[in-house]
Amino acid sequence: MQMKVKQKQPRKYVISKKLDDFFFDVYAFVQFIGRFFKELILPPYEFKEVIRQCYMVGVKSLPLITLTGFITGIVFTKQSRPSLSEFGATSWLPSLVAIAIIRALAPLVTGLITAGKVGSNIGAELGSMKVTEQIDAMEVSATNPFKFLVTTRVLATTYMVPLLMLYMALVAMLGAYVNVHSNEETSFASFIENGFHNISFLDLFSSVIKSIVFGFTIGIVACYQGYTTTQGTQGVGRAANTSVVTSMFLIFIEEIIIVQITNWFRVF
Repeated sequence: MQMKVKQKQPRKYVISKKLDDFFFDVYAFVQFIGRFFKELILPPYEFKEVIRQCYMVGVKSLPLITLTGFITGIVFTKQSRPSLSEFGATSWLPSLVAIAIIRALAPLVTGLITAGKVGSNIGAELGSMKVTEQIDAMEVSATNPFKFLVTTRVLATTYMVPLLMLYMALVAMLGAYVNVHSNEETSFASFIENGFHNISFLDLFSSVIKSIVFGFTIGIVACYQGYTTTQGTQGVGRAANTSVVTSMFLIFIEEIIIVQITNWFRVF
């Protein structure tokens, strides 16, 4: 009886195949984005579904955003006070906190929280619909599943993440004020005046732009992973996990790029 020996593939072949798969995935993802913009401008328009998804993304995320923002403001203020106290500059604390929250913490933390909560939910939801052939059933019933499922969710995340970011910045500043007031007994008016003294329009504008980009990234990545799910229930879990990991990775890359561009404008 002869034993069949499984030949091991050359290492170069394995690396080449992985590169091919990577570029194929990138190409498919770019095509997916192109289809989104195509469906976005073509009628019919699913206004009711967009509003429903905005509610699911925005209102359902408010408790978590509120708690995280308030704790972020308190913790960052507590961590910053000892360093400023060494130089006798605790009066700069409101300004420092405001700059850190509005320029960086609010958009970044909001994006990461939304990626974890909303991105995983979208990936799992669309993935489950894909493997149970509900998307195929929508196509048979003369409904455009891409427009109804993908376009509406991407628009919802793009619209709501900037609003959640502004809300989180407000709550984080409130948490910072609670900590500052309990230690220095600073009045609310004085805290607001000192905190926003060094905040410029460019700071707010760049944070809003970052949030819009983060929201679009979360929506399009989660929808792509869910809409292209394969391999049954295991694929659904993989889609939810990949949606979160990929979105967070892209958010950090986008943060670096937008901060660099913003700093170029500050020079001028």
